[in-house]
Amino acid sequence: MSMGYFEKIYLKNKKRRCSKTKKTAMGFIVVMGIVSLFADITHEGARSLIGPYLGLLGASATAVGIISGLGEFIGYGLRLLTGYLSDKTRRYWLFTFLGYGMDLFSVPLLALAGRWEIAAMLIIMERTGKAIRKPSKDTLMSYAARNVGSGKGFAIAEVLDQIGAVSGPVILSLILLFKSGDELTNYRLAFAILLIPALITLVLLSISRLNFPQPKKFEVKEDKINFEGISKSYWLYLVAISLIAAGFADFPLLAFHFQRIDIFNSTMIPFMYAIAMGVDAVSALIFGLFYDKVGVTSLIIASSLSIFFSPFSFLSNSSLLVILGVILWGVGMGAQESILKSVVADIVTPEKRGTAYGFFNAIFGLFWFIGSAFMGILYDHTVVSLVVFSMIIESAAVFTLFLFKFKLVNTLNKNERG
Repeated sequence: MSMGYFEKIYLKNKKRRCSKTKKTAMGFIVVMGIVSLFADITHEGARSLIGPYLGLLGASATAVGIISGLGEFIGYGLRLLTGYLSDKTRRYWLFTFLGYGMDLFSVPLLALAGRWEIAAMLIIMERTGKAIRKPSKDTLMSYAARNVGSGKGFAIAEVLDQIGAVSGPVILSLILLFKSGDELTNYRLAFAILLIPALITLVLLSISRLNFPQPKKFEVKEDKINFEGISKSYWLYLVAISLIAAGFADFPLLAFHFQRIDIFNSTMIPFMYAIAMGVDAVSALIFGLFYDKVGVTSLIIASSLSIFFSPFSFLSNSSLLVILGVILWGVGMGAQESILKSVVADIVTPEKRGTAYGFFNAIFGLFWFIGSAFMGILYDHTVVSLVVFSMIIESAAVFTLFLFKFKLVNTLNKNERG
């Protein structure tokens, strides 16, 4: 028998091992996606009721706004520290469990809050828990996503996540619809029921930890682009995502506008959000798969489309055009939730990914907060000024993404020449 025969056997076995590893990596992604699904039933279900609940407990509109803003700011800003610590200790699973435990159990505890101040503490605790787990979870996911295709991996996780994001508010709406009793008691019952998906989340997370104790083994050894740690390209990318965040209006502002111009009745506005979340899931999958084919071009296309969400949503008196605006808003959200994280996985080495995701989330959250606040001020001035600001900033983001892509191509060419 010739040496060629043994080489064929070796290559065949190697291909079989790679295929098995890829299937195992996909299994990890699906399990963690289902973890996110049940976690989002808890989180998004609670978020749909938190504002009215605080009002029933005696909080003012100003207090509700401050609590929401502070919670988001802490939830994003703290990721700078937790991302760094996760990389420093390499205890990604530990941070993931601690974060999930804190944020999931703080939600059903809202049922026991007798004062709005206590509820506010629990809301901030929930955001803090998310800040603790998010960089570590994204790092664990990035190992498996890199094995099956970064865009595809994060897109599948986002689809499962959004199923939970839609299901949570719908489930609680049905509970409130069919439950008799005073409003405050019904809200407390709804928060208490969220203990069920919270416990399911932790059980599934434990199963994932037992079956996939070392997700880092999924990481592929070959990198298309050879970067050392956190590169200069990463910082240019942060500029791009900062602009994306700053020019992208939060849905509560859209909902406020829809109610103000009376284009939809109050029962239709949550349905608009459900449409947006459905588009989010579909676009995340489509553009995530597209990302694995064409890279950053996928993000450029999605961001270019979402530029037009603001004129359709804020300037149109036609319900059909407003729905188109909501759809374009959902396209932008889907790209943000899948491709943005995929790029980080591809341009940052595994040892620095927790830190990179920490910076990524903190900067994105900070500029989202600044942009949303500024657009709220512009809205009180004129709606047109809000639309102009949004379109200019989002266009600047697309231009920066072109520069980022150009830099990646140059880096790739240098590596090939080297």
